[in-house]
Amino acid sequence: MNAAIVGVGLIGGSFALSLKEHGIADRVVGVDNASDNRSRALELGLVDAMLSFEEAVEEADLIVLATPVDSIPMLAIKALNKISSQQTVMDMGSIKSELCEVIEQHPKRGRFVATHPMWGTEYSGPDAAERGAFTGRTVIVCNGGQSDPDALDSVIRIYEKIGMNILHMDAEEQDLHSAYVSHISHITSFALALTVLEKEREEDHIFDLASSGFESTVRLAKSSPKTWTPIFLRNKYNVLDVLREHIHQLQVFRRMIERDDAEGLTAAMEHANLIRKILK
Repeated sequence: MNAAIVGVGLIGGSFALSLKEHGIADRVVGVDNASDNRSRALELGLVDAMLSFEEAVEEADLIVLATPVDSIPMLAIKALNKISSQQTVMDMGSIKSELCEVIEQHPKRGRFVATHPMWGTEYSGPDAAERGAFTGRTVIVCNGGQSDPDALDSVIRIYEKIGMNILHMDAEEQDLHSAYVSHISHITSFALALTVLEKEREEDHIFDLASSGFESTVRLAKSSPKTWTPIFLRNKYNVLDVLREHIHQLQVFRRMIERDDAEGLTAAMEHANLIRKILK
């Protein structure tokens, strides 16, 4: 199989490595608008060649869209316009409703498989690509019933071969859950980093005193704005929904602290400890 990775950064680069490591693809080519990414992807051996979008689509059996989410819908249309009935297009973006709506009426919609592998780090670009990145993780396959059975099966087999667990959802459900388990974490991290950076103006030693707990909490604030701005805006209503609840919980904590409500604080934190049952 020949594969084309459109966007050879953290996700696309790591997927290219997985395709090579597991012997899934005989040849992996890359597509990227950034010249630095193109050269680094070749230097690091993530891909065998860098091609134009048109060249890559023409030669690939599998076209993988791993660019920022605001560019995926139009790239999906461009790819579907060019492929044959023997080729498959998939994406790896974290939001799906807009994408699935845009391609819904395309005559080759069946050749598209919408997926969201639940993995990432705070780093970006080809140098952030990791071997074995997806092993043991979950991938969400969205609106699978709209994909041709052979296209869907081929993508699922690839994910299973690289060690991922498959979860099926419709696009709207996926976007809602992603807002709760991923997107709000990034907003919180960015906001906390901004809070501390503002305070650091007044207190020179605040970062000298930063603990490992602080480092882990703000780790995601190192994530690329080019990646996360379109995610927040394209999943706007789900993000706003979870953000309202998050702000409410912060206000509850604030009121309990103002009132010296030790019993309330203890009860709230004990309830929060139940997250252990989810994150084992």
